Amino acid sequence: MKIRFNCYKDGKHKALTVSYDDGQLHDLRLLEILNKHGIKGTFHLNSGILGKDGFVAREQVAAVYAGHEVSVHSLTHPFLERISDEELVHEIVEDRKNLESLCGYPVRGMSYPYGTYTEALITKLRGLGMQYARTIQATGGFQPPEDFMKWHPTCHHCDPKLMIRLERFKASKHQMPVFYLWGHSYEFPRDNNWEVIEQFCEAAAKDPDVWYATNIEIFDYWTALRALRFSADRTMVYNPTATDVWVEVDGKPVLCAAGKLTKFC
Repeated sequence: MKIRFNCYKDGKHKALTVSYDDGQLHDLRLLEILNKHGIKGTFHLNSGILGKDGFVAREQVAAVYAGHEVSVHSLTHPFLERISDEELVHEIVEDRKNLESLCGYPVRGMSYPYGTYTEALITKLRGLGMQYARTIQATGGFQPPEDFMKWHPTCHHCDPKLMIRLERFKASKHQMPVFYLWGHSYEFPRDNNWEVIEQFCEAAAKDPDVWYATNIEIFDYWTALRALRFSADRTMVYNPTATDVWVEVDGKPVLCAAGKLTKFC
């Protein structure tokens, strides 16, 4: 019996996610494009800035970002590694509390303001409930992160090789690749290039072998996959998490249901 960790949700072999920062009103047009093509993403918001000129209003957040994920970007967007521990707690915890009250679910991830971080900062953020954090260090590749607190994206949407990278992703034979696109929605009107995200979404959409997911969905999936407990002879597996996962057994996807024991023969 050959068992491979090679499947995402519903036995799909690839995952694609996007994330955008700050919560400016240009998110509204971006979301129309994403929703039109069935692309899911994560929006990292500074709740202390919401409602100010050019930003999404607090009362709009739940409806505007429905079907996507709202995530931490700090309360007011400082360099987190430069502020005191007391200010760090305030920036992260208050942003979490505000966003959770607006969206009605636990907020567990973030992106780093300005993309900067240190190892010491990561340790502190874990203690404040953060389970993943996106950087701005583009890899150009599709490798899932070993440490989700250093989640490096594939590329920014302004990458001149964006569509080439997408074609490489679609043709990829690597195990469980993830295409991660990031940016800021204000960059589209600034650069007068809304067609970039339109073309990307149109080309990326409706691939039967791709799972279109939010950041937290991908984090939860990998966490559950890594938590599977196999019998010594690998004929059984127990999934102790609340997330369904799939493994490939002799070339076919097999569901390992949440909280259940699965026997392969």
